Amino acid sequence: MKKLLYLILIITTTGCYELDTQPYDKVSAGTFWKTEAHALQGMMGVYADMKDSNLFGLYFMFDNLTDIALGYDPQGLGDIINGNFTDRTGIVVNRWRSGFDGIQRANAAIANISKMDIPEESKKVFIAEARFLRGLYYFQLMNLFGGVPLYNETVDLNRDFNQLLLPRNTEADVRTFVLADLTAAIEGLPVSHPAVQLGRATKGAAYALRGKVYLYNKDWAKATQDFEEIVYNKSNNYGYELYPNYAGLFKPTGHNSKEMIFAIQNKGGVGFPYGMPLAHYLGTRSTFGSDWNNGMPSTRLADMYENKDGTPFNWDEHFPGYTTNNTVKRAAMMATQQNGRLTSIPDTAKLGQIYRNRDPRMTQTLVVPYSWQLGWNANAPRPMQLVLATGVNENFGQIRNNRGWLTYVWRKFVPEGNLNGDLTDRAHTPINFPLIRLGDVLLMLAEAYNETGQLSKAIVELNKVRARSAMPGLNSGKPALAVNSKADMTQRIIHERAVELASEGHRYFDLKRWGLLKTNTQGVIEKSIVGDNLLTRNFQDRHVIWPIPAQEIETNPALEQNTSW
Repeated sequence: MKKLLYLILIITTTGCYELDTQPYDKVSAGTFWKTEAHALQGMMGVYADMKDSNLFGLYFMFDNLTDIALGYDPQGLGDIINGNFTDRTGIVVNRWRSGFDGIQRANAAIANISKMDIPEESKKVFIAEARFLRGLYYFQLMNLFGGVPLYNETVDLNRDFNQLLLPRNTEADVRTFVLADLTAAIEGLPVSHPAVQLGRATKGAAYALRGKVYLYNKDWAKATQDFEEIVYNKSNNYGYELYPNYAGLFKPTGHNSKEMIFAIQNKGGVGFPYGMPLAHYLGTRSTFGSDWNNGMPSTRLADMYENKDGTPFNWDEHFPGYTTNNTVKRAAMMATQQNGRLTSIPDTAKLGQIYRNRDPRMTQTLVVPYSWQLGWNANAPRPMQLVLATGVNENFGQIRNNRGWLTYVWRKFVPEGNLNGDLTDRAHTPINFPLIRLGDVLLMLAEAYNETGQLSKAIVELNKVRARSAMPGLNSGKPALAVNSKADMTQRIIHERAVELASEGHRYFDLKRWGLLKTNTQGVIEKSIVGDNLLTRNFQDRHVIWPIPAQEIETNPALEQNTSW
């Protein structure tokens, strides 16, 4: 198996236990860190940190900072969107602290497991897992803050807590450290783990993450080598393959498929919730638990989805004047209602035909106007319709946007009903969240090929992703699908990563590394489906790298602030 371990329970000879109940970093090494079971429990503490909302628990919200989504409030990264964040803003402070908390847990695991009297093979695997996670956490900190202090397993928090006063290392230093951790992880991790330990980090996951680190640093050849290793099974049979049903990837039916290289495993159920707040922050008032939709798809994302034949979509072909005239938009899209009764509706048959003739990923990712989503109302599942009108209410069987905005809403990752009883808490949705999946890796491999002049190979990899969703391949005949140069292919990769990976959090870091964050966000006024102004993005050049938290500099004067902050 090639996914992240279920953090909830492991089947043992004595039954089940909740893995996150062992505060391994708060118990005496004299009573803990004795047996192989202790080592596994300790490692689960390192894995558990991924669910922290300031690490990867709200990773999907990073899309709100880009052209494909929007949001509000701290959970939706509202202060970053509007540019009103400083070195004391909670979003900034907490992501620094949570990142280093995960790193120190990994360090404690490495230090203690290294001294344990357990089988050497088990010890090697546990340490490799901890180094993989430490590399992941440092990579995330580097992508947000640039260079940060490097603390390894020689740090003892009980002894050195007041002495963590190192200056910042350079970004190059941090990258070297991360690559060393991932190289060690590749050497120590197995291709798979026992089925009852579903999802622990594997050799393939370490290759994929190391390839991503190389890709972000424009080390195209090394990125290519790592991605080819797992895509083409160069040294081992990793067994990754695209799941045939795109929509099913983000539901319990396919969230543990062979496409998932490394995913946060989420669990629900009565009395045992241990998931991520996918419903809470991506769902609407009509979703289980009455949720907040702090993250919403942008109209810009919706308009990116091509026609089924691969030609660009244009509303004006269906409603002349639509793109420039809000009156035309409202006539095409808006309904009126009174006390839940629709008194007028647009041509929903025509709208349905328009949406159905698009890239299938559109309606699998978004709830489009006048389509349905299985919601929750009066403590029971109920089909809900996205009606564009004022005064919509879930009690009328309508999808209610918590903000009152007339936007698309997410279908991807949003649970249907109560998932047949598995969903009991909106903050713990039992749908796994991928950090690395094969579709992402294929697009990264296509990018690496394109950057090294291997255009034909790049097209092959990208077309695999399109084919899964029955979209015609590049250079398959239509002029709109012709790709004749590196520049053409770059635009195709930018597009494909947007529509394939929407709501997975990667777009923000993609735009940053491509140098496109400013172009796609500065001064942009995000619009509703019918042309209303929703919010204005206030991007500044200094926002590309976040500030070092002021409290950290006050505690450790050796830290230097980022330029312009």
